[in-house]
Amino acid sequence: MTGTVKISDRQLEIIKAAGKILTTSGVSGLTIKNLAKEMKFSESAIYRHFTSKEEIIIALLEFLAKSMDERYTKAISSEQSPEEKFTTLFQNQFSFFKMNPHFVVAVFSDGLLEESQRINETILKIMGVKMKHLMPIILEGQQKKVFTNAIKPDELLHIVMGTFRLQMFKWRVTNFQFDISIEGDNMIQSVLMLIKTT
Repeated sequence: MTGTVKISDRQLEIIKAAGKILTTSGVSGLTIKNLAKEMKFSESAIYRHFTSKEEIIIALLEFLAKSMDERYTKAISSEQSPEEKFTTLFQNQFSFFKMNPHFVVAVFSDGLLEESQRINETILKIMGVKMKHLMPIILEGQQKKVFTNAIKPDELLHIVMGTFRLQMFKWRVTNFQFDISIEGDNMIQSVLMLIKTT
């Protein structure tokens, strides 16, 4: 992916520790001081890798965008039907977030959006990765008359992405109280029922 900076193993460790703090204490709890304590580092050691909390969150989101791109590319096979591709894409997302809930916290944290235009842009990049993989599936489904043609592809894309984004947000604000894989599978089936032609 263009513009993605290669991160070192140490930076990845810092990102994971930041993710842990985000999950337990939210954005306000993510401070360089708390991060240094979590990692048993000095604060200056953290600053050698990242200049600010914003840089850490951006690196975490960049890492998510790159990881999504790679996972979707690997998971979706050209032999699958549009319906199978659609299911694979979202199941892949749910199982990844179930294992790594801190990414959901980063994407849906109150205050993050107002805080930084760069964080906003990185969240848009994540949405761009999802659209890049989902749009061809929708187009193929419509061409093969598996998905409805009554709705324009870009509008169908927005409806689908909005539905799943709301579900992830609900999971986040209920503090991960329900099983996102089970609820996610139910949502995949419901959305397919709505967009399929038969």
